[in-house]
Amino acid sequence: MKKALLLLEDGTCFEGTAAGKLGTATGEICFNTGMTGYQEVFTDPSYFGQILVATNAHIGNYGIKNGDAQSDNIQIAGFVCKNYNIKHSRPMADQGIQEYFENNNLVAISDVDTRAIVKHIRDKGAMNCIISSEILDKEELQKSLKDVPNMEGLELASKVTTNQAYTIGDEKSTIRIAVLDFGTKRNILECMSTRGAYLKVFPAKSSLAELNEFNPDGYFLSNGPGDPASMDYAIETIKEILPLQKPVFGICLGHQLLCQALGVSTYKMHHGHRGINHPVKNLETSTCEITSQNHGFGVSVDDIKAVEDKIKVTHVNLNDDTIEGIRSLEYNAFSVQYHPEACPGPHDSRYLFDQFIQTIKNSKN
Repeated sequence: MKKALLLLEDGTCFEGTAAGKLGTATGEICFNTGMTGYQEVFTDPSYFGQILVATNAHIGNYGIKNGDAQSDNIQIAGFVCKNYNIKHSRPMADQGIQEYFENNNLVAISDVDTRAIVKHIRDKGAMNCIISSEILDKEELQKSLKDVPNMEGLELASKVTTNQAYTIGDEKSTIRIAVLDFGTKRNILECMSTRGAYLKVFPAKSSLAELNEFNPDGYFLSNGPGDPASMDYAIETIKEILPLQKPVFGICLGHQLLCQALGVSTYKMHHGHRGINHPVKNLETSTCEITSQNHGFGVSVDDIKAVEDKIKVTHVNLNDDTIEGIRSLEYNAFSVQYHPEACPGPHDSRYLFDQFIQTIKNSKN
């Protein structure tokens, strides 16, 4: 039982117990309100570069199952929790959380008041932090914290994207989708391949010419980490895709990048949306969806209002009225800010994959 410290950028400090690998980790602190699905969250590339606080009291209690991972590695930079359960009760689990963290070199801290941390973030906003179980001098940690870059302006998609293009699904399918991988989750790809699509997943900085060698019927813009405004390479590629009038679907970071390509700016949110219980209203059907979300940037409401003749808002967040979905009135493109694949989370929004596939079929016909 070794002591560890969590120090926030504003000087707030929490003392707890070391968990995972002994060492030091830095990143932007954020919290997730989900009661389950911690492994899927750990491996979501959208969390790259962030220190995650779990609001659920018990973490590790059902162990780790290899098939639940959403990418090849743990993506979070560090982890904060209340009760760290090394022993697990799930017979299907392949390993315990301590072994998992050690194998993935993840530094964590437990036995801290996560409710107090979350309240502090909600009040003061997202900020950088440092966890250490090897350096317990607050002044030394504060000096190290000054070297951590701010998330605003940070380009991270190129750090989590695939190095080489690869395919998923039935090669004989009549529906071919080119996926721009900015940090996609495996379950998103599965939601399209199980609907009969043949996918080719491309590195984030692939050119339109490279995408079109696949002869796609549609384009998918994936989720991912970092500031969308820093991704000029992706915004320019999307601007080249849109005039082709082939169906385009974006999720999370893909939604923000599509909006950027359509002339709508993005902004850094106070503390973002992360969890599996966020209510969103579908303005086209007047129904509510409970959604899974993970983002720290949003789309400008004022910019959208200025181009109402070109962009239609399709979904809004019922907690804070932020924009959760749009449809282009000029091009064959739509996107949502949340995660319709919901892994973890409810499946209220999986109809969006059906809409994308149907849009491709209609476009081909």
